[in-house]
Amino acid sequence: MMKKLCPIALALLLAGCNQSTYNLDAALTVSGIPRGGKNLKYGDSKPVPIKGVQPSQMAVHGIDVSRYNKAINWPTAKAAGIEYAFIKATEGKDDRDPDFRKHWANAARAGMARSAYHFYYFCASPEAQARNYMRAVPKSESSLPPVLDVEWNPKSPTCRKRPSPAKVRNVMKRWLNKIERHYGQKPIIYVTVDFYKDNLSGGQLPGYQYWLRSVRAEPKYIYKNRPWRFWQYTGTGRVPGITGDVDINAFNGSQADWKKWVARNSR
Repeated sequence: MMKKLCPIALALLLAGCNQSTYNLDAALTVSGIPRGGKNLKYGDSKPVPIKGVQPSQMAVHGIDVSRYNKAINWPTAKAAGIEYAFIKATEGKDDRDPDFRKHWANAARAGMARSAYHFYYFCASPEAQARNYMRAVPKSESSLPPVLDVEWNPKSPTCRKRPSPAKVRNVMKRWLNKIERHYGQKPIIYVTVDFYKDNLSGGQLPGYQYWLRSVRAEPKYIYKNRPWRFWQYTGTGRVPGITGDVDINAFNGSQADWKKWVARNSR
């Protein structure tokens, strides 16, 4: 679960941007691009050109993490401009991320908005998977809507099934309905480019908020007319307080929009 444009040539010369990592805040100031968020101090270890609007021009940024992000200083990440986190909770019918509870508690302690996501497994029923999620993720007044992460997993050692589009949408809807009834929040759907093309490119499952992965272009170039709320734009982000690469995401809206969205979508 992305890759950011290293700012333009002038910024490269004047801000000292390089191909390993850079200070986004300084680069934007020098290049003259309006700075989207406040106190942005993160970058990308492997930046690539992105077509369209640049992530650096977006106002609100967040991360998504799992057991692979071991060392996180949440207050430091928040001070660097990270305002929310999607935290992996469960996968399939019985797998739980061993670091979920730690990340969940520490994000809240740092005052960061948070949501828990479930990685869907096409070799178990949606009902069993929903029960796994509900047992792992507490109801909390401060939590954002649950997330269903659906993507093909060709390297899975146990399940590489690719059901028909109709079957995929059926099991997704069953999981989504069960989770919405339990938490009283309409879940967010996370998708990758290939999965979306195979199953949702005809506009199916409208009415949900979407979190879209696109590492080389603004989502509208990849997902056409699909409205989106979050954009995962790099998997090689570098954020103060986090060891190694981390996924970084942008919220589709201004700081004012973000505050309103959180107020509407928190439990």
